[in-house]
Amino acid sequence: MQGIPVSLLSLVAGIVITVFSLWVGHHHNLLPIQASQQAPLVDNFFNVMFSIAIAFFLVVEGIILLFAIQFRHRPGDDTDGPHIEGSVPLEIFWTAVPSVIVIGLGIYSVAVFRDMGGLESPGHPMMSHNHSSGSAIAATISDTQGMESQVGTATAAPKIGIGANPQEENNQADLVVNVTGMQFAWLYEYPNLDFGAGELHVPVGADVQLNLSATDVIHSFWVPQFRLKQDAIPGIPTQLRFIATKPGTYPVVCTELCGSYHGAMRSKVVVHTPEDFNNWVEENRLAQNPELKQTVAVNTVMSKSEFLAPYASDMGISQESLVISH
Repeated sequence: MQGIPVSLLSLVAGIVITVFSLWVGHHHNLLPIQASQQAPLVDNFFNVMFSIAIAFFLVVEGIILLFAIQFRHRPGDDTDGPHIEGSVPLEIFWTAVPSVIVIGLGIYSVAVFRDMGGLESPGHPMMSHNHSSGSAIAATISDTQGMESQVGTATAAPKIGIGANPQEENNQADLVVNVTGMQFAWLYEYPNLDFGAGELHVPVGADVQLNLSATDVIHSFWVPQFRLKQDAIPGIPTQLRFIATKPGTYPVVCTELCGSYHGAMRSKVVVHTPEDFNNWVEENRLAQNPELKQTVAVNTVMSKSEFLAPYASDMGISQESLVISH
């Protein structure tokens, strides 16, 4: 390699490092699954930062390793190394390159924050796009009285937090949920559906607005699969808007140190299909109806034969006959 020009070696090394860094930056599998419409925005930004970090790591560590080998101490060589004063072009280069990268990432991050709804035009409430999937849950949240209540709630919503992007800020949410953080639990109230829950349940594809508040200290509402996080602050209402894209059950984590049991302040968000969400709403309306004189079981998962199976021997019949009669 003695006869190869340094400039050519540098060019080849730069190409190899760039290609390798871009590949690793987009195939690292370090992040959980994407389960919201906002998640790809955050992941793309992370991939860019990770690719740059990999490139810098390879360059810096590669040069250290190369110099450690090239300029190692040889036996019998007790001379001093060459005296080097410095290089103005090199100083400018390694100051300019990180500056350009940092400024570029800063602009990119602002664009991502804006697209996620973190920035809004003055005088406009954070509103969100009414997606077509909202019609699928019309049976439970789009009646006339509910719509009037929902419009009022969304219009008065706070402007602190993650809302709708600027192109959709004047549209209403499909579902509004009031979320209260306290030591050490999350409570969920559905003001337009007239019941509360200990878990957050939402339909897939619907635009959901969370109105966050706290009763004691600062908490932080975080769903890793949604790539969304927002503080719940005592006395200062905040907002979090998202559109879930993948049915499933995902953890809700408090990421603000809020006391001795902070680590146990966990909850979950269940993303349903629109049909399953309608069923869940009706079940909770029935179970939490104060006018009911009796409590009834709904949507039981046991068949008659499964329910009677433990009593088959007492009745003098076999379990097989239960299955046949059922």
